Amino acid sequence: MAKIYAFANQKGGVGKTTSAVNIAAAIGALGKKTLLVDMDPQGNATSGVGVSKKSVSKSAYDLIASDIPFKSVVKKTKYKKLDILPATIALAGAELELVDKKEREFFLKKALDDIRDEYEYIFIDCPPSLGLLTINSLCASDGVIVPMQCEYFALEGLSQLTVTIAQVKRLYNPNLNLSGVIITMFDGRLNLSLQVLEQIKKHFKGKIFKVPVPRNVRLSEAPSYGMPAMYYDKYSKGAVAYCDIAKEITEM
Repeated sequence: MAKIYAFANQKGGVGKTTSAVNIAAAIGALGKKTLLVDMDPQGNATSGVGVSKKSVSKSAYDLIASDIPFKSVVKKTKYKKLDILPATIALAGAELELVDKKEREFFLKKALDDIRDEYEYIFIDCPPSLGLLTINSLCASDGVIVPMQCEYFALEGLSQLTVTIAQVKRLYNPNLNLSGVIITMFDGRLNLSLQVLEQIKKHFKGKIFKVPVPRNVRLSEAPSYGMPAMYYDKYSKGAVAYCDIAKEITEM
């Protein structure tokens, strides 16, 4: 049965999708059958694994709103052991459609429960908000992985996210926990980065992944080619960092 992790942070631009794409690809490359679920209407995780949004006729929106079979939505990627549940901008309308429905928090969980035995890992890329799409993702997950930058505003945002995680755990998903925090866009030459890292370690003792992800040009370039970093340049510092984090996740 798959372990399910949501990548969540309501602050945009922190490397959330980059982390989801690269860790999913790295774990697939380790030989473990992996599903990446794109729950962000921007669909960046979809294009990040080489699937054109123009080619997507059925998406996560259809799975949630129309209750269609999972196999008619999922797509295989060209990367080892990695499938994608794609997203398009249509997903933005799902939140409005779910508002009046019963058990609206559990639509994604019900869909994933049907195919959970087919994968070893499922990673959900959440939108940069704490709306119903993110709540659905948290209700479907065993744990939350939080990518965040080493800056003070990011630290403030993390406090709100932990409150949301606690509320979802109390109301809907008693098994949900904060699995770990990934430090992204790290620059060890800056005093500010080092100071914020120390603050994060104090607040989330034992929850920080060992390897921070450095600022890396190759990591930034890879999405424009529809490639995870390890397939674009496996020796780049960013790719190596995500491969190390992926190994750490498999040991959790």
